[in-house]
Amino acid sequence: MFQDRQQAGEELAKALVAYRGQPGVVVIALPRGGVVVGNVVARALSAPLDIVVPRKIGFPGHEEYAIGAITETGEAVWNEAERARVSDEYVKEAMTHEQAEAKRRLNVYRSGRQARDVEGTIVILVDDGIATGYTMRAAIKTLRTEAPQKIVVAVPLAPPETVEQLRAEVDEVIALQQPRFFGAIGVHYQEFGQVDDETVIQALLS
Repeated sequence: MFQDRQQAGEELAKALVAYRGQPGVVVIALPRGGVVVGNVVARALSAPLDIVVPRKIGFPGHEEYAIGAITETGEAVWNEAERARVSDEYVKEAMTHEQAEAKRRLNVYRSGRQARDVEGTIVILVDDGIATGYTMRAAIKTLRTEAPQKIVVAVPLAPPETVEQLRAEVDEVIALQQPRFFGAIGVHYQEFGQVDDETVIQALLS
């Protein structure tokens, strides 16, 4: 169990030490919680920090359970079996809502920053944990269109089956803990409070 996102980032940075000081390394984090972890990793590796903002599509009435996710531009990645259980109307409304939130976050968090540029770089893609993997897969889908040299997914924890699925989509996956009985990401942290917009903004400015 991790104490908090700060400590998780410190442990993750140790596993990424081979990338410290390498030219062209960029840490890209998923808001909001992933930015706290990513900030620690970026500092330890002396690498710049930026964000990518996919959005999860949850099951009706159980929104924490992902049936898919969308990229910043609204492209979807689905659990097809779960997608078939919900109405087209629900999916359309959820996608519209989440794409608007992604746009809001990009505008707020990246205000005044240059456009994200990862072409030819080594992207270390960070979150505070992965459950189903759909949000991370949407992030990968976005970044693949921007032509990085390499994508490394790095997280404190993820289920082993999700790790195996992601290995087929990126160059490397680092997951410090891979519990077979996973549950929610938050149960693996002693402290897992909400991260607000201001914390993300300050991390990107630091």
